[in-house]
Amino acid sequence: MTRLIAALAALVGALFLGSLTLGPAGIGPGESLRALVLGDAGPLTLVMREIRLPRAILAVLVGASLGLAGAAMQGYLRNPLAEPGLIGVSGSAALGAVIALQTGLAASLWFGLPLMALAGALAGVGLVLALAGPRGGSLTLILAGIAISALAGALTSLVLNLSPNPFAANEIMFWMMGSLADRSMTHVWIALPFTLLGWALLATLGRGLDALTLGEDAASALGVSLRRVRLTLVAGTASVVGAATAVAGAIGFVGLVVPHILRPLVGAQPSRLLPASALGGAALVLAADMAVRLILPARDLKLGVLTALVGAPIFLHLIYRTRKEMA
Repeated sequence: MTRLIAALAALVGALFLGSLTLGPAGIGPGESLRALVLGDAGPLTLVMREIRLPRAILAVLVGASLGLAGAAMQGYLRNPLAEPGLIGVSGSAALGAVIALQTGLAASLWFGLPLMALAGALAGVGLVLALAGPRGGSLTLILAGIAISALAGALTSLVLNLSPNPFAANEIMFWMMGSLADRSMTHVWIALPFTLLGWALLATLGRGLDALTLGEDAASALGVSLRRVRLTLVAGTASVVGAATAVAGAIGFVGLVVPHILRPLVGAQPSRLLPASALGGAALVLAADMAVRLILPARDLKLGVLTALVGAPIFLHLIYRTRKEMA
């Protein structure tokens, strides 16, 4: 386990440096890093500190958040097909962002879009908890999440359908594809407190998730409060996924595929899978964000599109392999 965490941490560090030094200009890594650290108020320093550094930091925050939330969700539901958007956070956050873009709030206030996305995520989670009830189990939570996701998706489609401004509709469509381009340190500071809060909440779930592998009745007999685990899971997932969606748009498959790949390497123990998935998610998003800058750089390939194109075949292969092993 220690070796796996060390290897993943080293991979994230290497990809982070690669993300900082990768760009269209023919400038060496050493010169780029010197401009970042030392600084000379020149254009390269500006590019490194205002463009590349925020993008690399957000890739780590978003990837780690999605990977961690996915591992926690799969551990709680005891289902490897579960993913963070299952409780409606992603769809609700996207709806809030779409409303900000459609009403012009995103154009009038620099923090309007991420603020509305976070508000949408919190509203969605509140509705899920209200529908599930204080004593509802995992099945009730799933059904409530599916209902809120469907409602948020329908309202998002309605806003697009009734949009009188084709430019706003086009901007909404591109935002929903997910991207880290043109992000600044402002986005980092907006997402950071919610991300850290969500990480802290989800990191406390290890013991409860391990106990849940024995079943809900056995976990209760071991002294685990299922209600507290559920509330912590929902609050933590809402914080990290809401913040990630607010600053990067919709990025799929990270929280679904990464825990599934790493689970055999940690002995299928949820408490060990949490930190491994966080690092794995960060590595995946960093690598994907570097790839979108290399593949069709002039066409602005969206990060969410690439993760879906890569993640879907990988997940289908994992499903096929699992079915073959069970046969």
